[in-house]
Amino acid sequence: MIRAARLLQRWAARRLPPVPRVISNQSRSVGASAAKNGAGDEPTDNVSRVYHELRALIISGQLPPGARVAERAVVARVGLSRTPVRSALHRLQQEGFVASVGRAGDQRLIVTPLTRGDGHEVFLLVGHLEGLAARQAAELPADRRRKLVQRLRTANKELGRASRAKASPARLFDLDVAFHETYVDGAAGPRVVALHRAIKPQCERYARLYINVLLDELPTSVEEHESIATAIAKGDPRAAQRAVETNWHNAADRLASVIEEVGERGIWHMWDADSASSRVRPS
Repeated sequence: MIRAARLLQRWAARRLPPVPRVISNQSRSVGASAAKNGAGDEPTDNVSRVYHELRALIISGQLPPGARVAERAVVARVGLSRTPVRSALHRLQQEGFVASVGRAGDQRLIVTPLTRGDGHEVFLLVGHLEGLAARQAAELPADRRRKLVQRLRTANKELGRASRAKASPARLFDLDVAFHETYVDGAAGPRVVALHRAIKPQCERYARLYINVLLDELPTSVEEHESIATAIAKGDPRAAQRAVETNWHNAADRLASVIEEVGERGIWHMWDADSASSRVRPS
């Protein structure tokens, strides 16, 4: 907890870089480009840059599960009023990246803990969304489908080689993400893509933190990826959807088993907040 607080203080001492005009696919989320600046309101860009930088710190694990997110530290960091900071934190809370703990009058925001139940649910949600994308990929015209399958198999072969070569966890994670993004970005409709971009980063939080103990199952995942590519190549929408959902269902079960073995992360901060808020204060 102290380490996380110091990290946030160091983050507060840095100078904010210019807001980029273009946001990468990984950092985009639902509604980021939909809002417009309102008369007399804080510019949407200010809300967006606070949101994206905090979100990146949470996804990468630099702000770990259970770490307190103090509004004052964020305000000091960005050099803005509290209005855009509160808007950004509210958005992060709506999307499940931060949570409010404690009772009325003694509430605080923390980075949402990583739990067995939540991780399992998030993986299944992503599996259903990517299953729809794979179904749409299998319905593409033959020429587009053939090119997409070539890219999928190239990505999966690279993942298999990296796994056998004992590449770094970060490299393996990026290759796995690249495989799935190939058919999502290549075939899914705009609504599926928007929902996917909003939810998939939640998976990334779990995968990055627990990847070292999930690597033993990577060869199984590579085989499941080939089943996905085969179903899309055959132009079989049902089989493609089922293959993707099976891959994610198995991943959800593997994650749940790992968390059961090594433990949840950040959950004790919620217990501490509840116990602290229940203490009798002197009158």
